[in-house]
Amino acid sequence: MFTLDQLEAAAALVYRHMPPTPQYAWPLLAEATGVELWVKHENHTPAGAFKIRGGLVYVDRLRRTRPDVRAIVTATRGNHGQSLALAGSRAGLAVTIVVPESNSAEKNALMRAFGAEVVAVGRDFDAAREAARAIAERQGALMVPSFDPALVLGVATYALEFFRHAGPLDTVYVPIGLGSGICGLIRTRDLLGLSTEIVGVVAAGAPAYRLSFEAGRVIATERALTFADGMACRVPEPDALAIIQQGAARVLELDEAAIAAAVRLYFGATHNVAEGAGAAPLAALLQERAAMAGKRVGLILCGGNIDTDKFACVLAGGVPKPF
Repeated sequence: MFTLDQLEAAAALVYRHMPPTPQYAWPLLAEATGVELWVKHENHTPAGAFKIRGGLVYVDRLRRTRPDVRAIVTATRGNHGQSLALAGSRAGLAVTIVVPESNSAEKNALMRAFGAEVVAVGRDFDAAREAARAIAERQGALMVPSFDPALVLGVATYALEFFRHAGPLDTVYVPIGLGSGICGLIRTRDLLGLSTEIVGVVAAGAPAYRLSFEAGRVIATERALTFADGMACRVPEPDALAIIQQGAARVLELDEAAIAAAVRLYFGATHNVAEGAGAAPLAALLQERAAMAGKRVGLILCGGNIDTDKFACVLAGGVPKPF
């Protein structure tokens, strides 16, 4: 997929736009989980999520290999769109982002603030993706997928930082949306020759990757209902699934209450805001606490872009409605 030299070059490119994100060992989280715990804070990027790395690398490659492209279109639940809105606008591209009609209002606002046109179509991400393809064809624009080698290369730079600065890790828990984050983590681990176990995490209301991982083939679901919108996928990406099957130890499924409890624990123990997908790895570790006792464990806090009303609901002890 990519070499270590290519990953180092991608990191240098990312650092022209943002510094590396921190990884911290939080004592109250260690107390709650029974492990030596390191958190990779991708909620500290300029877009509040890890996806910005992929957008920067993808757009840089696009400008070098396709200078004729003047406009791009993509579909998103938010963080992927924010990354392309920021990177594309900085590169002088016209950016159109297609989102589901129920999408996060605050993520939509940030994409517009980064310079993108936001169009709401369909009931979920997969419907928005089909609409995005039609808009791209109609406008003569380039359709940008949510899973692409350049995107994976970009987001893998967080894994390079994490593995180099957190020290040897027995296990890392990472959420799965369409798969760029976990695939970048797997590839980087392998390039560095590490034995770290990687565990993927999905929501019970969006179990497509767990079903597909266990079946050994793509299994689509009719719905993807979870307030953890970064994991709301019902049609897995075949290339991502192949990498996950080869490199992940297992894929865990979590209910909404467990994810909400992890959002609360992150805020109470660290005063960091975690969106649902960002908190899901912590929920998964708590689910496997007995098996992980005494180990060195890493969590990917992939983003903090949770809407204010949903965050308030969680902090009050509730579980937000899925969307």
